[in-house]
Amino acid sequence: MNFAVIQTGGKQYKVAPGESLIIEKLPGELKAGDKIVFDQVLLVNDGSKTLVGAPVVPGATVEATLEEEGRGKKVIVIRYRQKSRYFKKNGHRQPFMKVKISAIK
Repeated sequence: MNFAVIQTGGKQYKVAPGESLIIEKLPGELKAGDKIVFDQVLLVNDGSKTLVGAPVVPGATVEATLEEEGRGKKVIVIRYRQKSRYFKKNGHRQPFMKVKISAIK
């Protein structure tokens, strides 16, 4: 089985060709169908041998295609202090990108 472990957005993901993945939003102007290259590859397994980076595998890249951009479900944040008339209510929607892994090189 061919897979790799990449790092993006402060998180690590195990990826394989052909699978879709939801990651943190990347900076820049990207549209659906654009190619994305991840160069922070921590581990590569091609079925017969495994390469482990220290901290990254030199020369290894993972190519992906952007499928969609969006925002997650709303999270309500409430701050409250009793007996002092303090109440703050805030909402937050985390932006995300859905990518499809095309190749591991």
